[in-house]
Amino acid sequence: MAESPERHTDEVGERCARGDLALVRAFSVLGKRWSGLVIGTLMSGPSGFRELSRTVGGVSDSVLSDRLSELCELGLATRRVEPGPPISVTYELTEAGYGLAPALNEIANWSDKFLPED
Repeated sequence: MAESPERHTDEVGERCARGDLALVRAFSVLGKRWSGLVIGTLMSGPSGFRELSRTVGGVSDSVLSDRLSELCELGLATRRVEPGPPISVTYELTEAGYGLAPALNEIANWSDKFLPED
């Protein structure tokens, strides 16, 4: 039997009210500007720095570099250097990074339904 939406909402609300450490950890990463967009972009497959910069749009090189470094440190993405010439760097999501796909899809669906477009 499927769980009712009200029960699910109550459980999420209770977790948030308790200051759930799992949510705090998740949003310490996903709550940073550009992190979700970088992860979402990498869902399409491996990408180089310039390609990510163009696709995400509006993010400075230093912030993008910081976000990518953090995602790699957390095990959500990997960084691969191809010796070249020219030297190229490719970023790719790990299994843990791809594991965010259902959550990010649900957030996007929620946004489409409830948040007005700019």
